[in-house]
Amino acid sequence: MASTKSYAAYDSSSKLKPYDFNRRKVGPKDVQIDILFCGVCHSDIHMAHNDWGMSVYPLVPGHEIIGRVTNVGQDVQNFSIGELVGVGCMIDSCRECSACEQDLEQHCEKGMIMTYGSPDPFGKDTITQGGYSTQIVVDHEFVLKVSEDLDTKAVAPLLCAGITTYSPLRQWNVKAGDKVGVIGLGGLGHMGVKLAVAMGAEVVMITRSQEKGEDAKRLGASDVLVSTDEEQMLAHHGSFDFLLNTIPVKHDITPYIPLLKLGKAMAVVGASLTELNTMPLAFGRRIVAGSLIGGIKETQEMLDFCAQHNIVSDVEMIDMQDINAAYDRVMRSDVKYRFVIDMQSLRDQ
Repeated sequence: MASTKSYAAYDSSSKLKPYDFNRRKVGPKDVQIDILFCGVCHSDIHMAHNDWGMSVYPLVPGHEIIGRVTNVGQDVQNFSIGELVGVGCMIDSCRECSACEQDLEQHCEKGMIMTYGSPDPFGKDTITQGGYSTQIVVDHEFVLKVSEDLDTKAVAPLLCAGITTYSPLRQWNVKAGDKVGVIGLGGLGHMGVKLAVAMGAEVVMITRSQEKGEDAKRLGASDVLVSTDEEQMLAHHGSFDFLLNTIPVKHDITPYIPLLKLGKAMAVVGASLTELNTMPLAFGRRIVAGSLIGGIKETQEMLDFCAQHNIVSDVEMIDMQDINAAYDRVMRSDVKYRFVIDMQSLRDQ
């Protein structure tokens, strides 16, 4: 057992506070990782606050993990001590169902084991604990290789925001010359812009804010469409090959549907309630689809793609002790575009 420092939510309303616990012993197929950096995802806040009604406490959030291997089990051949690695939103699945056989472990029919907040298959009556901690032990099949050529701290959000936007772009075959609209510019949206541009698409930022649109141009977008401007929206009707909707709050998606060409799709990746009038779907044979992170194989593909194109997230670094202030800022959309925790600050505490 390895003594581990962390920050945890003790209930749905209190601030996150220090929490010491033990990680399991390294098994034959395990990789032990010293965590260097961990991204802060809005999902962490939802889980800490029990917004989805599934949280068990104490809860250590964090599923955008970058670190170095410190130990490997006797059966592990694909990782070595000192190697730079990542861990994303899940750390296990049944590996036997039809979804797992298709490398879609996030849709495991028995339920994926999330990096935190899931029943821990290695502990009785315990839950998995995440990356707001000094170390983690993970089955080698759910550990990812990370390029040393990228800015290590800025790689962390790729493990969630990166794969969440990469997967639907690949699923709907976005390619060079396609016109792609990214709806909403936040942690997810800014990665959608960068990735779609790297795929060769003409990217249009669709936003209510002209100011955000201008920042999207810095990220690589070629144009800005202000969604509250009816004349602008009408001018773009029927012109998009794909729409990536990253809005994380309740909204009406109906006005965006007519922007799609005949038979084209909008993928919704923001976890929120939406409203939809189906008329524009029927009359344009258009598609609204959902997408949930990505499987391990696709996540590794995304990391390799980002290394090839030198893509990382725009991040703001914080100490572990500043996590509660960071949560407040995320809820006010006051970050460009992801917080990342320097875990040395936790070790030094």
